[in-house]
Formats: sequence, C-alpha cells, structure tokens
Amino acid sequence: MADILHFDRNRPATPDRMPDRAPEPLWREALGRSLRTTREEQGHRLVDVAERAGISPQYLSEMERGRKEPSSEMIAAVAGALGLDLAGLLTGIAGDVTRLRMPSRRPAGPVLMAA
Repeated sequence: MADILHFDRNRPATPDRMPDRAPEPLWREALGRSLRTTREEQGHRLVDVAERAGISPQYLSEMERGRKEPSSEMIAAVAGALGLDLAGLLTGIAGDVTRLRMPSRRPAGPVLMAA
C-alpha cells in the first residue's frame, strides 16, 4: 500500500513530510529581509522609520523578521517611509522568491578551469 501524506494547516510542511520538494519560501520573510536591508543601507533607525510610517516600532520589527503578514496599506506606508517605489519593492521581492524556489544548478561532474 502506498504511503499517503496528510497535511495539517497548523503544522508547516517540512522536508521530511515532503521529501521531493524543498519548502516554499515565504513572501513575508522576503519582504522583511528587503525592508530591513534597505533601512540599514540608508542608515535609518527602526524607530524613526516606524514613526514616519505611522506604525509601532514593534510591528515594524515583526515585519522585518517575517513574523507578520502586513496589509497592503502597511507595506505602502513603510515603503513610503523608506522612500521606496512600491511597485519596484514588490517586483524585487517577487524576484527574490523566484530565485529561492529555483533548485541549485550544480555541474554533474568536476569543473575544469582553463588556465
């Protein structure tokens, strides 16, 4: 009898439960990484960006750590506080998620380097 996988919405899919596929990257985590990287590159403090966006520093911190599923209004507010174009931010995140989903492409055998 074939093994059947049963999924529980409260229990995330893990590699041991889905051996043929890697876990899907979470969009909220890619968003958080992008926001944090941008904020840090700009030299802004979390509390200052949160104030400009009109949200609490705790909420922004949770967004940056990928712990919250922010609404489109929250994303737009934080993007505006960072001076980001919303469409560009979302396009970049979509590209990040796509790259994370791609299997690594390693050569099958040894790689020879020309001198």
